Amino acid sequence: MTLPIALEVKSLQPLPLNRAVGVLETHGKSFHFAGRLLAASQLQACARLYSFCRYLDDLADSSADGADSFRRLLQIYNELQSAVSFDPVVNDFLALAQEHRINMAPVTQLIQGLLSDLDTVRIKDSAQLKRYCYRVAGTVGLLMCDVLGVRDPRAHKHAIDLGIAMQLTNIARDVAEDARNQRRYLPENIVGNLSPKLIANADVWHREDLTTGVKALLDEAERYYKSGEQGLAYLPWRARIAILVAARVYRAIGHQLAGKGYATWLGRAQVSRRAKFIIAAKTIFEFCSRPRFHVKLARHDQRLHRPLRGLPGSYLTEPSR
Repeated sequence: MTLPIALEVKSLQPLPLNRAVGVLETHGKSFHFAGRLLAASQLQACARLYSFCRYLDDLADSSADGADSFRRLLQIYNELQSAVSFDPVVNDFLALAQEHRINMAPVTQLIQGLLSDLDTVRIKDSAQLKRYCYRVAGTVGLLMCDVLGVRDPRAHKHAIDLGIAMQLTNIARDVAEDARNQRRYLPENIVGNLSPKLIANADVWHREDLTTGVKALLDEAERYYKSGEQGLAYLPWRARIAILVAARVYRAIGHQLAGKGYATWLGRAQVSRRAKFIIAAKTIFEFCSRPRFHVKLARHDQRLHRPLRGLPGSYLTEPSR
């Protein structure tokens, strides 16, 4: 599905740069930190994309009325289909989509993933979890490719993987918070049929199950981070280093959890500002000294996309060669 071109770009006014970057700074601290390495035009486009995705996410998470959130997300879906909206955030994304020729299929999947959060969330197995991570984060990787002008489908597979890795880290970090919101993303085939209430209370009888589940998520995230980094060579060089820094900072959340024995009940894992600068310095040195970030690989690890069959941009949406 592609965006209709019925409206002229001049009729769609972009969000002011300071507002879009402000949303990124407030809600996406790791991405804002790394975004300083981008060119000004790249930062503006990425911040506008983040603002839109955050807006959708807030609709799914922040409303006390799930039915109202459901209606609003469906309304936005229809507005994107018609390319007409009076909502300034949606209107700005329509402008961004025209400016950067954004493929709208990932947006449809993103909205579908957010709608699933409004239902009872009890993940059954790792395959279901991967498809969810694709929808709410792998799709953002695909949208970032369009915003940065990366059209090579080989890059798309790695962008999906980086999004999945970050979402797995996010889920591992927020196990207790999600449980308080009556959601369990830890797969049943790993932790059993634990209720959100038991997870939120971190009952001593179930802590071993929780640590096993969180460790499994973070171990799996490492596989996807590795693939995500292997796709960086397809990006413009400034975006390459910025996204690598963002990924390494986000990855450090998992390292923090591991350092606490995966005990999510001890508090939300965070990466300090000082730690971010240290990570950035080490990452920039590695980026400049190692050729692997600048060499395009011929093959993608197809096993990572087995749960993603039929989803846009994944390996299994394309015929084998």
